[in-house]
Amino acid sequence: MKIIIAGAGIGGLTAAMCLHRAGFDVRVFEAVGEMRPLGVGINIQAGAVRILAGLGLEPALAATAIETRELRFANRHGQTIWADPRGRHAGLPWPQFSIHRGELQMILLDAARAMLGTDRIRFGRRIADFTQDQAKVTARFADRDGHIVEEASGNILIGADGIHSAVRARFHPGEGPPKWQGILMWRGVTVGKPYLGGATMVQAGHHTQKFVCYPISRSHAERGEALINWICDLHMGDGGLPPREDWNKAGKLEDFLPRFADWSFGWLDVPEVIRKAHTILEFPMVDRDPLPRWSHGRITLLGDAAHPMYPIGSNGASQAILDGEAITQELLAGGDPETALRRYEERRLPATARIVESNRRRGIDTMLDIVEQRAPQGFTDLESVLPSDELERIVGDYKKLVAQDRETLLQMASQSAVSPT
Repeated sequence: MKIIIAGAGIGGLTAAMCLHRAGFDVRVFEAVGEMRPLGVGINIQAGAVRILAGLGLEPALAATAIETRELRFANRHGQTIWADPRGRHAGLPWPQFSIHRGELQMILLDAARAMLGTDRIRFGRRIADFTQDQAKVTARFADRDGHIVEEASGNILIGADGIHSAVRARFHPGEGPPKWQGILMWRGVTVGKPYLGGATMVQAGHHTQKFVCYPISRSHAERGEALINWICDLHMGDGGLPPREDWNKAGKLEDFLPRFADWSFGWLDVPEVIRKAHTILEFPMVDRDPLPRWSHGRITLLGDAAHPMYPIGSNGASQAILDGEAITQELLAGGDPETALRRYEERRLPATARIVESNRRRGIDTMLDIVEQRAPQGFTDLESVLPSDELERIVGDYKKLVAQDRETLLQMASQSAVSPT
């Protein structure tokens, strides 16, 4: 079976490797002319690391990333609300990794080239058009000037071309721009001092004003430093979504730093971390409404093209990786390609739609809002503010929703279609 993938991001490359390992003939086409290690930090949950480890990538990830030991939620005064061990530190067979997105992208690209062959991953190829009949799907790809430069035919086309997916837009032309609820994010990377043991992910504040940070570099840690990825979220009102050309623009300290000026926790000086960043980028926090369907005949969606979601709970990249395994399993299960794609959709669409909808309702961050509402000046006894049974219910429900509870993770591992050769 020949499979065409539009998009060489995290989801597209993972799917390509899973499918190749399963014996499918895969070609990947990417719009950018050259892949470079861009971006800031990203978290890969243990359930997604399982899949990457099955592809033989754990040593490369471990050599670059920080193995996250703990996820800690705190109020805006730095008081701990909840701390949870992660990955192997929680007794799972796999780690959770915090890593620079660009480093992860290059690890995936190098591995995919080694598996598939360099000629099977084509750059400077933006999907421009596609057609299908009862036997095949044909896709045409354009260069940056819009000229058609290549045509490919296969049994299946997977649109893994991101939140602005051209494949998705073909089937949903009236969808419009992504959805925005008024939150801007400023993101940066800072070389600083290790905090809380050097392997902790922190989420502090509440929905309308939040600071997230985690170290992402093993080499810095070995030198006694911390390369800290950080994000500042601020609710800016209910105005219109910033124009797309303003996404990833340089951020200005005066636009957000004053709101965090007194966030010094003792174990972390937030304004100092922000001020020492070499580069600051500004993004709107956006998602899209869940779709009624992803698959149309021999064509389907994957990753952010299928289910872009707010970055709550570190799920975006991990869910894209899970998509790659799921579509492989359903194609291996047999039947005609259209039936397999419908099974993939039935398996993954409801699960990811629930995460999108939960994240819009704050998801696991609900605990932050509850504490801010009930104890805005801080607390001396957390139990009197957020009783342990209420907190455990929030955490447990969200872990099950995003398939991060131990039982679900081990069950998924037993069904995995990806194993080392």
